[in-house]
Amino acid sequence: MTDADVAGLLGKIDGLRAEIGKVIVGQRATVDELLVAFLAGGHALLEGVPGLAKTLLIRTLAEAVQLSFRRIQFTPDLMPTDILGTEVLEEDHATGRRFFKFTRGPVFANIVLADEINRTPPKTQAALLEAMQEQAVTWGGTSYPLDRPFFVLATQNPIEQAGTYPLPEAQLDRFLLHIRVDYPDEAEERDILARTTAGAPPRVSPVIAGDDVLRAQALVREIRLSDALLDYTTRLVRATRPAQTSLGAVRELVRWGAGPRAGQALVLCAKARALLQGRFAVTLEDLRAVAPPVLRHRVLVNFRAEAEGVTADQVTERLLAEVTPPASPLR
Repeated sequence: MTDADVAGLLGKIDGLRAEIGKVIVGQRATVDELLVAFLAGGHALLEGVPGLAKTLLIRTLAEAVQLSFRRIQFTPDLMPTDILGTEVLEEDHATGRRFFKFTRGPVFANIVLADEINRTPPKTQAALLEAMQEQAVTWGGTSYPLDRPFFVLATQNPIEQAGTYPLPEAQLDRFLLHIRVDYPDEAEERDILARTTAGAPPRVSPVIAGDDVLRAQALVREIRLSDALLDYTTRLVRATRPAQTSLGAVRELVRWGAGPRAGQALVLCAKARALLQGRFAVTLEDLRAVAPPVLRHRVLVNFRAEAEGVTADQVTERLLAEVTPPASPLR
């Protein structure tokens, strides 16, 4: 890619953020984390109480890109075939021969919104595993590749327990980021009330195509990461594991630490964050910024931590405070 190509691509990414800002008030950190997952080529799980525009944010992102979009409303009676597709018996009217034909489900789209994913049983949740990891669906011994780019953006509500099914750790690990959506501040909430109760809603225009997204994902992998920061990332991930860490807080409060996939996610997300800010080298601040959403669903605290009210985010804060950073100019 030439310098002009890179500049044009960065301009389209800025335009994507601007289009989202037409509809979504505030939530800058949430939008940036979603765009990081988008550019890094991973999936994202958005968690927040009802009414914080999680679904609206994902739908607005889909409207601002020239990609196919499908929404799946997860319910207790949803079946895997409702997601993946099923075989339908058809008849050739010329020969009278009957045959089964695979009819593709809503997962065959570029952007899939899995709304309230924790409201469906594990059997149905697991239907997304192969699609999220392999970007393909296998049915009847035949593998059907999904269109690229492919993103699963899921939402869940953390405050309701009745009628919900927590995602298994194996599926949580497939999400690149676990994004927490918080309440807006007072000024943002006032702006929300003013903008959503008067006049027509703003229209979002597509500003970036699928090929541009693929080019941006390729560019993310070219962002430079120094050896010192790579060593730091390795030490940070290994420090989350009780059997391998020297940190007393981790040994006392963590049941299972993060696997190598967490290190891959840290590196890719830090590179994507650097690109979002117009930089072509990762800094220590990039790694620190993406650590909470990367580790939030990969560091599993034990019963003692739960009894004391210690969360995975608090464990991550201790890790960032105690793992020695590199003496690098890109800090």
